[in-house]
Amino acid sequence: MKKFFSFLSVAFLGGIVALGAYKAFLEEPVVIQQTSEQPIQTFQTNFKPAFETTDATYAPTDFTIAAEKTVHAVVHVKNTAVKSGLNSWSDLFNGPRKYEQVGTGSGVIISSDGYIVTNNHVIANATDLEITLNNRKKYKAELIGKDVENDIALLKIDADGLLPYIPFSNSDNLKVGEWVLAVGNPYNLTSTVTAGIISAKGRDLQGNSATDSFIQTDAAVNPGNSGGALVNTRGELVGINTAISSRTGSYVGYSFAVPSNIAKKIIDDILEFGKVQEAIIGINYDPSSDNDINGVKITGITENGGAIKAGLKVGDVIVKINDVEITKFSELSGQLKAKRPGESVNVTVDREGAKLIKSVKLTEKIEQFISNAFQIELKDLDKKELKKFGISGGAKVIREAPVDEGGSSLMGYIITKINGKSMTTASETARLLDNLTRRRYRIKVEMITPKGEVEQYVFR
Repeated sequence: MKKFFSFLSVAFLGGIVALGAYKAFLEEPVVIQQTSEQPIQTFQTNFKPAFETTDATYAPTDFTIAAEKTVHAVVHVKNTAVKSGLNSWSDLFNGPRKYEQVGTGSGVIISSDGYIVTNNHVIANATDLEITLNNRKKYKAELIGKDVENDIALLKIDADGLLPYIPFSNSDNLKVGEWVLAVGNPYNLTSTVTAGIISAKGRDLQGNSATDSFIQTDAAVNPGNSGGALVNTRGELVGINTAISSRTGSYVGYSFAVPSNIAKKIIDDILEFGKVQEAIIGINYDPSSDNDINGVKITGITENGGAIKAGLKVGDVIVKINDVEITKFSELSGQLKAKRPGESVNVTVDREGAKLIKSVKLTEKIEQFISNAFQIELKDLDKKELKKFGISGGAKVIREAPVDEGGSSLMGYIITKINGKSMTTASETARLLDNLTRRRYRIKVEMITPKGEVEQYVFR
């Protein structure tokens, strides 16, 4: 019996050992996880990932529509000028020989009945003007009018049927960085289209006596492009390509265009009045202050002008014309060139830190003929003066710079000849004096004194 219980104890102990070994080495452990639902917290944020704000399909700027709309409305302009000169020894005995000088450029059709705008320098001194359309048809052109100062000319052709044309756009709406196309005929290559962006607005080109509010672009423009179209991506006219910045005569990076607002106003004036109506506010300013302030500082107020009547004062800084920001004089000039005498503009000025808005009625600019080299202002002679002195033309000195003590005044003197050439108008006289001075030529001036005596002066 004792043996039986002894055997049973051993068997029971062995079973426990075997079960422990199984648990320890053979059975996979069971892990129980307790889970509980936690409320999800949300936060407001302004951040939006890029894929939520960007179209999946990116479409690059398409120039084909603008090119198709404009390429047939840009023409080739051929300028033929007949000149005379001495080309050989035989001409000394037989007299000057006449010869033709040919120049080319571009033009833009602006109406279906054949009006074309181009640069004045493209058609200057022309005795014959020929227009070639993009379809190779040729027409004789008539010069309707021109504005030398802003380098704009208006031509007219009589074509068979209606012509494609480019509508004007508001150049004030252009933004720096906006895509534009230059359409023209460089190097006699018809219908050439180049693309670029607006690099700057209200650009003043030093040494350029014409428009001082150019649109600057990096669209390629070369000789022959002058007078061509600068258009936006909708095919609307925003400028007339006029000049390039170059040391070689070919495009090297930047080109310049007369804004469409200025070109359109000039054209409207030519058609309605036969000449350009130039509007002014009636202020003076110091060009040297452009780099010191953000705007145009008034240094003087002219009598009977719109500025004095509106209450503008010396020291005011013009910072806006209507809704257009003004940071320098070229931008102010560009806005005024697009306006007419009699129109009113809202002028925002900074007066000692306070912003004031004045309504100014623009007045017409009185044409002045000034020789900067001689520091004199000239005027044309009236019929009474011509008869009194028995002359057919000349220019009278009506204003001069202050004369040093002991110096002689030229007030009231009439310039009749310069280097032996008879003068007829004040404009011609002022221009010749400045040109000769710039070239450092010896200048011999013949004048009539207020007493009617003839005197000669030599300037070196």
